[in-house]
Amino acid sequence: MSFLRLDKIITDSGVCSRSQAKEWIRQGRVAVNGAVCTDPASKWDPATTGFSVNGEPIRESGHIYVMLHKPAGVLTAARDPRQPTVMDLMPPAWKKRGLFPVGRLDKDTTGLLLLTDDGEWGHRIISPKSRVSKLYEARVDGTAAPEDAEAFRRGIVLKDGLQCLPAGLEILSPSLVRVTVFEGKYHQVKRMLASRGLPVTALKRLRVGGLGLDESLSPGEYRLLTKEETEAVAPGMLSK
Repeated sequence: MSFLRLDKIITDSGVCSRSQAKEWIRQGRVAVNGAVCTDPASKWDPATTGFSVNGEPIRESGHIYVMLHKPAGVLTAARDPRQPTVMDLMPPAWKKRGLFPVGRLDKDTTGLLLLTDDGEWGHRIISPKSRVSKLYEARVDGTAAPEDAEAFRRGIVLKDGLQCLPAGLEILSPSLVRVTVFEGKYHQVKRMLASRGLPVTALKRLRVGGLGLDESLSPGEYRLLTKEETEAVAPGMLSK
């Protein structure tokens, strides 16, 4: 038998970082053999013990579905020789299994980013044919008006001639809006708003399909999705 600290067992599974594991254990979010354990230093034999986090068993096999609260200043890329990427925030064990970001967020854009090793699931989410919605909150330099919302509803045509699909524009205040799109063109949300004289000063993704960002995650933190959340992103699309 090989006994390890509970926080190390949880961390090694790839569910979260070591500091997150300690916090979650103390909060009562980790169960051992069905019973809550709040001592990060308690030792167990991983080979003969069952563990769960937030009610979900730690998955040793099958696909991985991850929610990341992407921070600013990090590239959405598998690797980059000069700049940090979202993959640098992931556990090494996950990267070895072929984890990749689903779609992309610009370097300075924050919020919900999904990662997985399930190629079919990821492709279906980013495919325009699937019409999976993406909700963003944008702070703009300018004053949004009802005619801007109407232009989004009709479908914005960008300067290069790109015809965007009809989208939603909700005006929260003159300089704060929420945008719903059903595709993921390069810099699309920024370009659409700029075309209306509303350059973006800050952009955050709040939702993909039926899944919203877990606001308990600080920028740079992540967690596994539950089966229900994985399905909620795009109902009926979960790979069997």
